[in-house]
Amino acid sequence: MTLPQPAAATVTRLILASTSRYRSELLQRLRLPFDVIAPEVDETPQPGEAPVALALRLAVAKARAVAALYGDAVVIGSDQVADLHGEPIGKPGSHDSAVLQLQRLRGQRVVFQTAVAVVHADANFARQRLVPVTVQFRNLSDREIEHYLRTEQPYDCAGSAKCETLGIALLDAIHSDDPTALIGLPLIHTCQLLREAGIDPLQP
Repeated sequence: MTLPQPAAATVTRLILASTSRYRSELLQRLRLPFDVIAPEVDETPQPGEAPVALALRLAVAKARAVAALYGDAVVIGSDQVADLHGEPIGKPGSHDSAVLQLQRLRGQRVVFQTAVAVVHADANFARQRLVPVTVQFRNLSDREIEHYLRTEQPYDCAGSAKCETLGIALLDAIHSDDPTALIGLPLIHTCQLLREAGIDPLQP
């Protein structure tokens, strides 16, 4: 007599909706197979938009943009905005802009507003979290700023702060409940959202 075989478990496709190599490297820590697809999203801030609102809107927009094309997949979107007393500070894009950013940020307490969203369109699932990270910048000299920028070239990092490498020397303190949030993807909160969406990194 041949016993029926159990049905194979359905593996839900996981997609990171991001062009950020930092987020991709962070997500690899969870040892989950995933694809990377660039979201077609305009990241221009809306007039008067606060940093918190901007980060959340863009994280959700990125996830929804890719989920609209791949409804059967669980899609992660994320965004980060440096918040200087309510003013959004984005990616500098160039050396000169990065110099001006760090000259403004030196000696300041800055909140990096990092948002993550998880969307599974076919399951009508959409959740988002905001994970603020408060950073105290040192009172940096122009010479220190120039050395750091020439060494790291962090022109694709919000606020020019690449804390996982030499950028840590820019800072006096970091306060957060999720240590990877400052790099660009809060993995503790991402894991929580993935479990809610039916993907558990600790389940073989």
